[in-house]
Amino acid sequence: MSTDGRSPPGPQDRVPPSVRAQLLATEHWGLLASRSTTQGEVLTRISMFLTFTSASIVSAALVGQATRFSDAFVLLAVTILCIDVAMGLLTQVRVLNVAQEDLMYVTAMNRLRAAYVDLDPGVAPYLMAAYHDDEAGSGRTYFFFGNRSSLSHLAGSSMIFMTAANAALIAILAGLVLALAGAGTGTAVLAGAVCGLGFLAASAYYGYRAYRGIWQRFTPLSPTPPGGD
Repeated sequence: MSTDGRSPPGPQDRVPPSVRAQLLATEHWGLLASRSTTQGEVLTRISMFLTFTSASIVSAALVGQATRFSDAFVLLAVTILCIDVAMGLLTQVRVLNVAQEDLMYVTAMNRLRAAYVDLDPGVAPYLMAAYHDDEAGSGRTYFFFGNRSSLSHLAGSSMIFMTAANAALIAILAGLVLALAGAGTGTAVLAGAVCGLGFLAASAYYGYRAYRGIWQRFTPLSPTPPGGD
């Protein structure tokens, strides 16, 4: 207790605002670097998957020509498709993880912007990215101008791309296996389409549950006010 009856200043009271701004900016740049690295890594993974899949299909086609598409070729094609599906599923898991990590980085940077606004409320009108670390704030940061088309952004995402690619591979594999089992061409095509569409639906459901689960477990520090910014 000081001589004038007031409590001694706490650690935050002793830190100048300029130092706090530097510390926040350092953390901000660290998050930006991590986000950039993660995005680059997942794009490389997708490129590796596409290269592997295309090379394996071309190799199967060459073997088919050499063996005159014998029964041995069909067995080889099934094996190659199984490997491609496994590689695709592993890549899809990584893409989903990166999507969640990207949301994590965006939310963390929104929280840092809230700290900037606390230091200087006058900067708030100049921030196009959100400074609220909740679901609404993350949506604002992903698209500054509002009224965004969620469907178009979702349809064009890497996650949907990988899911569609895997669904196509699964449909082809299922149809080929049924054809080998003696099913007719129409039955094999129909069953393959059902398997592909079922995989799309299951992946969409799992992705939605994972996204909702994040916000159900997360407690924002600076939520968006009822009327918006």
